[in-house]
Amino acid sequence: MLPRYLVKIWVFWGTAGVALSQGQGKESTAPYGPECSLFDWRQYHSNTKLGYSESNLTKSSMDLWRFTSQKLIEAFPLDPIRENYIRRVKGCIFSSVAPAPFKSAVKLVAVSKEVLEDLLDLDVSVAETEEFIQFVSGGRVRPGSVPLAHRYGGHQFGVWSGQLGDGRAHLLGEYVNRHGARWELQLKGSGKTPYSRHGDGRAVLRSSVREFLCSEAMHYLGIPTTRAVSLAVSGDNVMRDEFYNGNVKNEKGAVVLRVAKSWFRIGSLEILAHSGETELLRKLVDFIIKEHFPFINMTNQDRYLDFFSRVVTDTSHLIANWMSVGFAHGVCNTDNFSLLSITIDYGPFGFMDSYDPNFVPNASDDEALYEIGNQANIGRYNLDKLRLALNLLLDPKQQLVAQQILKGYPDLYQTKFQELFGAKLGLFGHESGDDYLIAYLLKLMEDTRADFTMLFRHLSEITHKQLELNNIPEEFWALQQLGRHEFFSHWVNLYLSRLKRNSDKDSDKARRFRMKSTNPRYVLRNWMAESAIKKSERDDFSEVHLLQKTLRHPFHKQREAEEAGYSSRPPLWARELRVSCSS
Repeated sequence: MLPRYLVKIWVFWGTAGVALSQGQGKESTAPYGPECSLFDWRQYHSNTKLGYSESNLTKSSMDLWRFTSQKLIEAFPLDPIRENYIRRVKGCIFSSVAPAPFKSAVKLVAVSKEVLEDLLDLDVSVAETEEFIQFVSGGRVRPGSVPLAHRYGGHQFGVWSGQLGDGRAHLLGEYVNRHGARWELQLKGSGKTPYSRHGDGRAVLRSSVREFLCSEAMHYLGIPTTRAVSLAVSGDNVMRDEFYNGNVKNEKGAVVLRVAKSWFRIGSLEILAHSGETELLRKLVDFIIKEHFPFINMTNQDRYLDFFSRVVTDTSHLIANWMSVGFAHGVCNTDNFSLLSITIDYGPFGFMDSYDPNFVPNASDDEALYEIGNQANIGRYNLDKLRLALNLLLDPKQQLVAQQILKGYPDLYQTKFQELFGAKLGLFGHESGDDYLIAYLLKLMEDTRADFTMLFRHLSEITHKQLELNNIPEEFWALQQLGRHEFFSHWVNLYLSRLKRNSDKDSDKARRFRMKSTNPRYVLRNWMAESAIKKSERDDFSEVHLLQKTLRHPFHKQREAEEAGYSSRPPLWARELRVSCSS
């Protein structure tokens, strides 16, 4: 088990030490239909002009904009059953199934100009066209696209759940942009697939608003994540029991167009291992390594160990990054953990307000398995499930090496955690007492329930002199809250002493500038998202746009954001907010 820095941290005041506990609508206009054969698809794709070849500039029209599903279709066998009905699927990675258009009118709520122009080579003006709106809402399939639903499984809340898969998502294809970067486009909330189980294949507005805003917010916080292109809402009613208490109500259906380098996750491999499909497992892992881990030698017999080692390292770093901004994913199942170690599948996530290592954003998580302080341990658990899936491809000696690789996970995580929190405190390098300094602060924060985000931000803005004299202005309300602790002055003395050892060239001004570029002033707190959602349900998307604008520059003070109270004390009603898996 890991030292749980953010789980139970306490201070033995008598011995001046810190102990860390152990624990754990419209028809498709595509040039093929459901009756088209795989041969026809490949023939079509072989004659399709792809990506950015016709222009090096962003396009103001979608007429010449192309992407393709060719690579995935040629790499893997497809589900031989073409009919779209819920079933157990075997012997494939994907099922071919088209999105289901909405029956009512669709409205484009928001787009990411940066994703459109920087990643997809589309001028933001295309978002004003009906063609674009139909595309991003699943109403019309682009030439070159063969929509696919991905088959995967997963451990959910510690239990093997068997086949899961894309129950409401459609992978539209891969786009190669003018920089040569490859991006896979996926609709979420676009209709039923063979993997929908008991679901209707739709997503509702509230969860879609959260996904659109948070995926972009995480990117600008510097945390690896999927990106969001657009958010579209329809007038179709979607029935949901939000808190599984029998209170079913109509909600608006919505679709988010997302992009990522890859949507493969730990569960992608688990389903094949559990089904005994070893050769297909080998083919998939080889494909992932070749496409996304080019530094791994494909002829090396230890390539699966190299792959596992990289995923272990990158996952430990991803979770440490989550912790550094107070982010709790909420549903850390193996089907929600990317093999590229990016943040995927935003559901009942939450950023902490008051510092609480037991913070659980997901109202459905009755046992608090995915509380924020347990995320690192859950990461190790999920990586162990990846190890077990890869065992089918490893000889006995390699299996032992894989176990040793995983044993290194706690040190990888802890080292990254200390590095990130040292940077949040403006420290240069690493000294033996830095771990104590960090843990001491977190304990004071836990005792006083200081605001996580603003406490670090206020430390970034206050001067050495103000801290030394305990002269804390009212504007630094989170720091004032911490200052009520009886041991606050002791910690400040330790902190200022450590800062003096940073460097002779490090001024107080330089320290504050550095820390302000590390500690955000704005994160997507649940109360902020909830406020935007309530307005959106009344067809007022003004706060969605304000949050999108604000979260694009989370480290810079912004007048509109300040007027909206985004850096103020959270409102009292925020404490009562609950977010569930039902979306």
